[in-house]
Amino acid sequence: MIAIIDYDAGNIKSVEKALLFLGEETCVTREREKILSADKVILPGVGSFGGAMEKIRGYGLEAVIKEAINQGMPFLGICLGLQLLFERSDECPEAKGLGILKGSILRIPEKEGGKVPQIGWNSLKYPNKGRLFSGIPEEPYVYFVHSYYLKAEEEEIVTATTEYNTLIHASVEKGNIFACQFHPEKSSGTGLHILRNFIQIQKEGK
Repeated sequence: MIAIIDYDAGNIKSVEKALLFLGEETCVTREREKILSADKVILPGVGSFGGAMEKIRGYGLEAVIKEAINQGMPFLGICLGLQLLFERSDECPEAKGLGILKGSILRIPEKEGGKVPQIGWNSLKYPNKGRLFSGIPEEPYVYFVHSYYLKAEEEEIVTATTEYNTLIHASVEKGNIFACQFHPEKSSGTGLHILRNFIQIQKEGK
C-alpha cells in the first residue's frame, strides 16, 4: 500500500488516480500510523512553499515524514513535494523547509522566449541515471508546472536535469529518497513508467 500524504495541497487526486491505474492500493492520509504502516510514501503538492510548510507543521507531519524516511521506506516527492525536502526557497525566504536534502529552491530567471512559470513538456538528461528512470531512454519528455526550481548542493544526487531559462535539477535520488520537479502522473506513458519503477523499489535494508 502506498500512503499519499494529505496536507491540503493540490494534485493529490491525479497522483492517486495514476497509482490506481497501475493497480496499486493507495491511502490518502495524514495519520501517523497509516503513513508508517505503508510500503511506500508519496508527498505530492502544488502551491506555495511557505503555506505548505505551515500546513505540514500544523498537522504534525514533519516528524512523521522524517520517521518514515529514517525507517528506510521508499519516499517520493513530486513538484512542491520535491521542493519541501530541501532547506529553503526564494518563494518564501523566512520559511524553513524540511531540510532532509541540501540545496535551495530558486526563482526561474526571466528570459526572452521562456515565460515563467514553465508550463508544458520538456526533455530530461541523466547526469547520474537513477532507479526511477530504469528502462527509459535518454531525453524523455515530461510535464512541468513551476516557477521555482531546485539547485541541489550535492550534485551526485541529481538524476535528471532539464533546460528552461537555466539548468534545472529535475529529479534527485539519495538512498530511499526520490523526488521529481515534474509531474509523472501527468507525463503520459513515460510518467507511468517512472511511477511503476518507484512501485518496484524495495525498502532499504531488504
